Amino acid sequence: MAGHRPRTLGELRASGYQPRSVKQEIRDNLRLELAADRKLFPGLLGYDRTVIPSVINALLAGHDFILLGLRGQAKTRLLRSLVSLLDAEVPVLAGSELNEDPMAPISVPGQRLVVEAGDDAPVAWMNREERYNEKLATPDVSIADLLGDIDPIKAATRKLTFADPEVIHFGIVPRTNRGIFAINELPDLAPRIQVGLFNILEERDLQIRGFPVRIPLDLLMVFSANPEDYTNRGSIITPLKDRIASQILTHYPPDASVAAEITRQEAWTDRENATVVVPEVVRLLIEEISFAARESELVDQSSGVSARVSISALELLTSNLERRALATRETAVWPRLADLQMVLPAITGKVEMVYEGEQQGAEVVARRLIGEAVKRLFDRTFPEVGRDPGSSSEDDRGPYPPILAWFADGNSLTLSDETSFATHQAELAKVPGLLELGRRLGSSTEERALGAEVVLEGLHQHLKLARQDLDSQVSYKELVKFQLVKKRPVRGGSGIN
Repeated sequence: MAGHRPRTLGELRASGYQPRSVKQEIRDNLRLELAADRKLFPGLLGYDRTVIPSVINALLAGHDFILLGLRGQAKTRLLRSLVSLLDAEVPVLAGSELNEDPMAPISVPGQRLVVEAGDDAPVAWMNREERYNEKLATPDVSIADLLGDIDPIKAATRKLTFADPEVIHFGIVPRTNRGIFAINELPDLAPRIQVGLFNILEERDLQIRGFPVRIPLDLLMVFSANPEDYTNRGSIITPLKDRIASQILTHYPPDASVAAEITRQEAWTDRENATVVVPEVVRLLIEEISFAARESELVDQSSGVSARVSISALELLTSNLERRALATRETAVWPRLADLQMVLPAITGKVEMVYEGEQQGAEVVARRLIGEAVKRLFDRTFPEVGRDPGSSSEDDRGPYPPILAWFADGNSLTLSDETSFATHQAELAKVPGLLELGRRLGSSTEERALGAEVVLEGLHQHLKLARQDLDSQVSYKELVKFQLVKKRPVRGGSGIN
């Protein structure tokens, strides 16, 4: 109980408290969790058989480790979750800058306090969240920031010489003594700063400005890095890599269903005063955009495609549905393929292009990625698109010739993300058999309408229909006539672009 915690060194000794190093503490608590078959690191999905076992092995071995992977692979989240393996609280010498163990102080002021006060030396209690610190590595980080430096003001006010170790102002690493310290994007640290970490990792001690005093620190040091940084912004110097005992590779979710669970967990989709329905098929479709990007020759694969693409895209999609609900005053709104035009900002701002992609333009590439994702859904759900009608094959008796014939008669179809569902459905109903074919995606009215849109986009992706994007509208036309109009010189007006 909080009221019965020892408050002095004497009470702490009488309680039977036994000091442990932070690595031993984590190891002991980890063994208890494993023996009880409790789930470790909740919220980290897709790593159960790969990354998490490697992290467990590193912790059981008492290793400092580095997570190496592309952006958006939950590296920082995993490092922060290590806090759950620390004790709920630990005793510290009250007033100590270094969170010292009352039974084994390491600083000169701490040792002096214990000698002078004896069993009456005050004890405070530190909770586990306070024992984790992290630093984002940037080129301007200095040794003083991490380890510490001489404080001339302290020397002047306390009338100490610069040879006195008590003039040291400690940096963030020693102030995390008896805890976990994480450095994100390690390669961004200048090489001379990385050298300053050698002694902490190898000898577990701290030296500042050549002071003869050596302060043994009790730390678990963990790091993260992106392989892209090794060439673009810097590298981890070889001696430091050698001192980091374990290197663990992270990865993106193995399939769209796992990715969808991650996005469901992270994205904000609960909107007040509006019933926004995002069915599972659309959630998977959002994930397929990221998967298409990770396979695209137009996207820089060394940079990776973050899981934040899907998270931001789902939030923007939900916002567009909320906007339509407010405009149409409908009690419930379902997504349409036309809504996907509004998720472009989530893609263009997070996907790095190679030269060819930059030449085409980020928005053009983003539209192609959305089209590829819809094509995959179409190919999984609907019959295969065969040869042209009139080829005397079985494909002529399939579901698509009546649809294509309707467009061949000069008809066109325009869909918008702003119209009411009744208007949207009436537009789709103009095409013979389209809504009935959409039933393959689901039996409800909304699912049939979405399925009908997938059919139209699938036929476009298979080069059977032409498509034109008009701001928030999408127009489908016959492919051949559309191409002829584009090529025909126009006098006194503008044709279809």
